[in-house]
Amino acid sequence: MSGTQVRDAGPGRSPADGAAGNNGHKARAQEHPVTPATPRDTRTLATVAHTAFFLLLGASLARFLLRHPGEPRTPWVIALSITLALLYVLGPAVGAAPTARRTLWLGLIVSTWVVLVVLAPSFAWCAVPLFFTALRTLPPRAAVVLVALLTGFVVIAQLKLAGSFDPNLLLAPPAVAALATAVFVHMERQAQAQGALIDDLIRTRRELAATERREGTLAERQRLSMEIHDTLAQNLSSQQMLLQAADRTWDSDPATARAHVRTATGIAARGLAEARRLVHDLAPAELADGAGLADALRALDAGPDIEVRFHLEGTPAALPDRVQSALLRIAQGALANVREHSGARTAALTLSFLGDQVVLDIADDGHGFPRTRGEAGDRGHGLPAMRARVRQLGGTLTVESTPGEGTVLSAAVPLEPTG
Repeated sequence: MSGTQVRDAGPGRSPADGAAGNNGHKARAQEHPVTPATPRDTRTLATVAHTAFFLLLGASLARFLLRHPGEPRTPWVIALSITLALLYVLGPAVGAAPTARRTLWLGLIVSTWVVLVVLAPSFAWCAVPLFFTALRTLPPRAAVVLVALLTGFVVIAQLKLAGSFDPNLLLAPPAVAALATAVFVHMERQAQAQGALIDDLIRTRRELAATERREGTLAERQRLSMEIHDTLAQNLSSQQMLLQAADRTWDSDPATARAHVRTATGIAARGLAEARRLVHDLAPAELADGAGLADALRALDAGPDIEVRFHLEGTPAALPDRVQSALLRIAQGALANVREHSGARTAALTLSFLGDQVVLDIADDGHGFPRTRGEAGDRGHGLPAMRARVRQLGGTLTVESTPGEGTVLSAAVPLEPTG
């Protein structure tokens, strides 16, 4: 219900759905969720980078305190170390997306680290985790430039700390920085390529499922047409011939005419039984064998991650089959959309008997969506199909949704007075 569209589909198709239901079910079974490994890899990399940063920061501060006790710059080094740690901890609060706030946060981190390295060159190796932070925050070119500047600063700090020229200190930091940057960029490109591949795969599977459903629908229509032709149409044709024969012989041979009428009556009885069988086959499977609408709604679900609750209000009344079927299909379609679009954790079905009408409410606690358009603006086939079902019964369908507050869909159908 919440989201961009409501799909008129749900669990529990009727037997008459035939090949359409079977093929659609097969396609949906094949379309199992595909979860890329990249988000987990990204979280693991972030955890390793955070742990390395605090280990390097702690080790650098311990080294400085052991080798330079009591110096005038010691309080500044301690204060800057604590400030740098606090700023780094604030990283998740500003979000992981490359926004202006995160760019400002990265600037404060780098500035504090630069001042700290000027006072104590041993803090230079804290730049390694900052490489990954920069690569995750800035655009690729800007990140590479910042990594190059940080690497140059590390080289200068290490040479100053060594007190003499060391080729290893000149070449090792750029090599480490180049390797880290290359690995990260490669992982990002792999993640993007994998994401595009998964999107294509999901889109292809959905198109395949839609094609199979269309083919199943056509096959089912052909089956029904043959059923009607071989039973009802043939029976009606036989009745017509018998009644015409009876009309021709009514005056000349009344006995034969009455026999024709009796034969036509028997054929009509068989045709009526056949018509009832077809109607029974077309009814939803959940309503078969005398099951009521309340029991069918109570048995619905929206997937393993969504809790569905059912409430019955008022005194239940006998509902026509077409009303029960329509309300059940509306509930199935709404729950399917809750599962696919709303992000909800719970959904509530409420069936209310209000004397002159029956009302079905489907509410969820998902993210909702802005209702700025009328019926003509409904996208997809879900809501228009639901409105058509309710309109055929003389009822109304309303949707109330607010971003962040979930959605409520309500279908009200008038009841014919009894007695």
